[in-house]
Amino acid sequence: MIEMTKGIMAAKIRMAAGKKIVTLKEGKAEGAFEMKEFDAEKVKGKKAVYIDGIGTYEITEPEGCGRLYNKIAIVTGSAQGFGKGIAEVLHAQGAYVVIADLNYPLAESVAKELGERAIAVEVNAGDEASVAAMIEKTAVSFGGLDLFVNNAGIAKAGGLEEMEVGTFELVTKINYTAYFLGAKYSSAVMKAQHEVDPSYMMDIVQVNSKSGLSGSNKNFAYAGSKFGGIGLTESFALELVPYNIKVNSVCPGNYYDGPLWSDPERGLFVQYLNAGKVPGAKTVKDVYDFYVSKSPIKRGCNPPDVAKAIMYCVEQEFETGQAIPVTGGQIMLK
Repeated sequence: MIEMTKGIMAAKIRMAAGKKIVTLKEGKAEGAFEMKEFDAEKVKGKKAVYIDGIGTYEITEPEGCGRLYNKIAIVTGSAQGFGKGIAEVLHAQGAYVVIADLNYPLAESVAKELGERAIAVEVNAGDEASVAAMIEKTAVSFGGLDLFVNNAGIAKAGGLEEMEVGTFELVTKINYTAYFLGAKYSSAVMKAQHEVDPSYMMDIVQVNSKSGLSGSNKNFAYAGSKFGGIGLTESFALELVPYNIKVNSVCPGNYYDGPLWSDPERGLFVQYLNAGKVPGAKTVKDVYDFYVSKSPIKRGCNPPDVAKAIMYCVEQEFETGQAIPVTGGQIMLK
């Protein structure tokens, strides 16, 4: 376990200060209350706390309003596509949002578009040190973590004959292993918050897929990683419930307008056409029409649809270990 001392301290101070926003600054600020170690009672009513050897934690009132007012959220893979749309909705609903992505310049651009209450963090979701650094950066920038949205993912279609081991392992790393890493380090900060305020509830939400609920022809690498993700969700939910950390998956249908599907060179429409996944399809339009016809609600799933499901997970305190379809009726619970 990689230590996140500064972030853990920020999370504890935030809880003790009444869930205000906490930001770590270097050195000792003038007028800061000095503590050698954390003491919840001594934090109350303070505007700044100096911890010897760490720095000054400035305490300010939260801004914004909405369904997620004063919630601190990370959305991985949020520089574009589903993740960007999810982050925009969460921010509009009052959350402090971290745009976490491997493409830092693009993430920074999104954060600037959102303005106040948003920052960008570069992360390789499949690398342990990078994930730990992302969680700590979040905690020292805002004061903790209330909602971790594991959205980053990749899809590589192909049958048994075409699929290379390296490609299969890459999909597994980003869609499965990365979820484990995100849950491991986000829950560490959440446990610290629980230690100070045992009544406070927090959430880990995995953006899964309808392919995690039903097998996918010549797309087994992706579907297998998503099926495995639901197994992690159920297991994490059982382990973390004593800390008031709920863990759920939302399983979107196809986001046809996003780059995952519509990229003219690497999108799934092109991949599926080339892999022969849709019998008789001769063009990308043929593949598109085939998939749209599968949903009783004749359209694709869009980011606001997924964001609403995520907010349901946060607001519903009596729900954990679930895989919630957001598919327009294409996949129905049995």
